[in-house]
Amino acid sequence: ILAHRIIWSVPVVMVILLLRGQWQEFRSAWSSPRALGTMLLSAIFIAINWLFYVAAIVEGHVLATSIGYYLNPLVNVLLGRIFLKERLTRLQAVAVAVAMIGVAILMFEAIDTLWISLILAFSFGSYGLVRKMAPLGSVPGLAVEVTILAPIALTAAVVFAQGRAEALPMQSEALLAISGFLTVIPLLLFATAARKMSYTALGFVQYLAPSIVFLLGVFLFHEPLDWAKLACFGLIWTAIAIFSWDALRRMHSEAGERHRRP
Repeated sequence: ILAHRIIWSVPVVMVILLLRGQWQEFRSAWSSPRALGTMLLSAIFIAINWLFYVAAIVEGHVLATSIGYYLNPLVNVLLGRIFLKERLTRLQAVAVAVAMIGVAILMFEAIDTLWISLILAFSFGSYGLVRKMAPLGSVPGLAVEVTILAPIALTAAVVFAQGRAEALPMQSEALLAISGFLTVIPLLLFATAARKMSYTALGFVQYLAPSIVFLLGVFLFHEPLDWAKLACFGLIWTAIAIFSWDALRRMHSEAGERHRRP
């Protein structure tokens, strides 16, 4: 699955690259040691994230992946403070504290799969930080990443195909092909946001993804839902509400100050 996800991402991102007229930026990256080194690092982080996410889903640990991506925004806040020197307002700090309580409840209830959650959180948080500091735009950068990973993925796909007794059903083949599009579009949106938004703000917007995975785990895959998970869900969305209200309040305040200036 991971190999096909990478392989099918290559043609999708190349078409987008050509349509946006960014082929020259993509080519230039291969002659820049700094750009190439940065994208190699980001490719490693995203490959680790994809590998553990796919493995966790296949093994039935959907809620563990949800916990990981609930942790991810908190990791973003931590990385933003350490590497980007971003500061939190008082209400943002309250929101972080509320979210941490919710995540701690989930962590207590899923201690046996905590390592999956931590790997997902720190690998994707590190990927976002590297992409924020990368000298390439979102599309050329992603094109370099999947191009770096493609030879490894192609080799793995061939090896696994040779070891399989029978061909996959057409439906499975189609889903694997679609995975390229479903991989590239969200990553392009994320990479664009990482370069334009505060890393702390980006972290809280990311709570939408684990909330969706949480709902899928409960209602589609029918994983057990107890009081602790319900409590975490409520605390996480309370934190998002606090953070969003603070962001809107500050946005209106800044707009008012600009309006009053001569």
